[in-house]
Amino acid sequence: MLWIILIVVLVLLVLYVIGTYNKLVKARNKVEGEWAQIDVQLKRRIDLIPNLVETVKGYAKHEKETLEAVINARSKAVSATTPEEAIAASGEVTQALSRLFALSEAYPDLKADANFKDLQDNLKEAEDKIAYARQFYNDTAKSYKNLVEMFPSNIVASIFKFKAKPFFEIDAAEREVPKVQF
Repeated sequence: MLWIILIVVLVLLVLYVIGTYNKLVKARNKVEGEWAQIDVQLKRRIDLIPNLVETVKGYAKHEKETLEAVINARSKAVSATTPEEAIAASGEVTQALSRLFALSEAYPDLKADANFKDLQDNLKEAEDKIAYARQFYNDTAKSYKNLVEMFPSNIVASIFKFKAKPFFEIDAAEREVPKVQF
């Protein structure tokens, strides 16, 4: 009788570990899928930047510093290999683009240029999609983090080395209003 109870308990424990492991894998895969959605939108935004810079160059030749900041931020974003690097680079791109769009206020011809307006609309659409995807990613990352950190699933997570994923947060610099001086 004792052996039967011991075997039943052991089978239940094994089933719990298997179920929890599968739940952790599913949650991790969902986080990675949501990150892939963000990555697609970040790539779309990065692909639009060279056309935008070329359009602005014709109108704002003496705004070299702002254009170089956009180009440098894009380069960092393109070379990002981890989600953490991509998150940091995305913040720099956002700041640089904010300064670039602030320039359009000083150049009425640029502001009225159809190509510039189209690029600006496409970037705005990309930014909206990034914000939307970031929300879903962060919600999924939070659920996964809860599984990894909460008892008793944290025991299974630590045995199989599951780690929480970073949140896609804006940094303090992104919260500040960009300063544009002419």
